[in-house]
Amino acid sequence: MSEPRVTPQQAWDALVAGNDRFISGGPQHPRQDVERRNELAGAQNPDAALFGCADSRLAAEIIFDAGLGDLFVARNMGHVVAESITASMEYAVSNLGVAIIIVLAHDSCGAVAAAVGQMAEDPKPVPTAVANTLDPILPAVQQVWLREHHDTPYVDASQIDADAVGRAHLAGTVNALLRSSRIISDAVAHGRLGVVGCQYRLAEGRAVPISAIGALDIANHRA
Repeated sequence: MSEPRVTPQQAWDALVAGNDRFISGGPQHPRQDVERRNELAGAQNPDAALFGCADSRLAAEIIFDAGLGDLFVARNMGHVVAESITASMEYAVSNLGVAIIIVLAHDSCGAVAAAVGQMAEDPKPVPTAVANTLDPILPAVQQVWLREHHDTPYVDASQIDADAVGRAHLAGTVNALLRSSRIISDAVAHGRLGVVGCQYRLAEGRAVPISAIGALDIANHRA
């Protein structure tokens, strides 16, 4: 087990500082030069891992103004926990010594919109692989819908807050990641790792922390 080089709080604060630079339009594009490439040729030692949606508008190293070797990133449609994702995050924790995992959702998510569509009374057919990927998002759709609608379980896309669904699904993703891995859960329990769920605002460029698990404080960075 590789020990983290920084605390979860230090790792989080560095990411926040990078995101602030990106938001303000003054990114530094650090550690992206020839010297950095040569330094990383033999090994990597990132302090943070990120699991996010595969959406083209969420380029992790850009929105956190990070450099080569700073972030260990895994992404898929709708940030849905799968075995390959768990394995990637476990590797980051146990072999690379990351101190934080960011789970990154975003507004206007196509996967969330597709999941909402699948909960309609007459849903449009989608490919099997897409349907299987959307399945873990459906409980979040139902949860948000049933808060205010009790007359029917079928969802009307025009009457549901898709971003609220995204936040509910984000919470489910964080929980699923912790349930899927004893390595990750133990690292959190022993204070070596923090897990932060963020929702990225596309127009603003801000990664807003929604929840945190572990020895770190996100209160000063909430919207």
